[in-house]
Amino acid sequence: MLRFTHMIKRLFITVIIIGALAFVGSNLVGRDQVMDYPDRLSRISGEAVKMTVETDANPVRSYSDEYEQPIPLSGVINTAGAEDSAFVLPDGQTLYFFFTPDVQVPVEEQLLDEVTGIYRSDKFGGEWQEPERVQLQNKNKLSLDGCLFVLGDAAWFCTTREGYVGLHWATAQFEDGRWQDWDVNDFPEEYEVGELHMTQDGQTLFFHSSRLGGLGGLDLWVSEKMDGEWQEPVNLSSVNTERDEGWPALNLQEDELWISRDYALWRSQKVDGEWQEPEKMFGPLAGEASIDENGDVYFTHHYFEGDVMVEADIYVAKKSLE
Repeated sequence: MLRFTHMIKRLFITVIIIGALAFVGSNLVGRDQVMDYPDRLSRISGEAVKMTVETDANPVRSYSDEYEQPIPLSGVINTAGAEDSAFVLPDGQTLYFFFTPDVQVPVEEQLLDEVTGIYRSDKFGGEWQEPERVQLQNKNKLSLDGCLFVLGDAAWFCTTREGYVGLHWATAQFEDGRWQDWDVNDFPEEYEVGELHMTQDGQTLFFHSSRLGGLGGLDLWVSEKMDGEWQEPVNLSSVNTERDEGWPALNLQEDELWISRDYALWRSQKVDGEWQEPEKMFGPLAGEASIDENGDVYFTHHYFEGDVMVEADIYVAKKSLE
């Protein structure tokens, strides 16, 4: 799987060397500092071949009658580059995703290509519109951002950026039609918070981590907020195994927890207040779910040629009407 948090670990030294100036808070950013990013298509190699359902050596499918067979998003979302880490707003009309033009390019080069990062597309008349880059850093300062989670007018995202050592969590607020007031805003370091999802009230945090005390590999953990502070995480043992479980996502009713495991998407249902053993829903090479209010599931599907990943697209699986 294309894992943003794994990709950017190699950027830490690069950012520190290149970053000559300290990070400046977003409160100093004026409207005249909004960046004019290049077209993301301009950075995709002319030799890149767009993968399709017909050319996919490992086509993804549904394992449940609850869902129609998954299909790639139509229109302008998917390219011959890599679209990853979809996050759809509950109404299904706004989509955020991570893009990089070539998964084989070293991350140090992605940092400087001016197009790798988070994008947003809105749906009008049933069609996704041309995606636009989401600005989460000051003009002329370096950063690489991903794993976006949105709750109302607030967003959390992981970032490595000029003026900071290592990988951090940051927050932003949506005002006047764009994300502003972005700032590094970490969780307690000892919690080792990986990619995350929160309940609608913002009081319960689900995240994956390889922190001590788990069952093996990446595990899912839960932390509750009390008096404004995140409490000691609890291992979600009913969902975890000795293998990797990660990339949590809740449905709007918060009675389904979707996770990535064994290069597939799994779902745990809450019954009488307890999370049940997960069942496989989509695969192979499916991960990072996001669910809209209709129960439709958006996720990443990766394309491989042999053992080499060549591309990634955003897919959707519609909830069956029957």
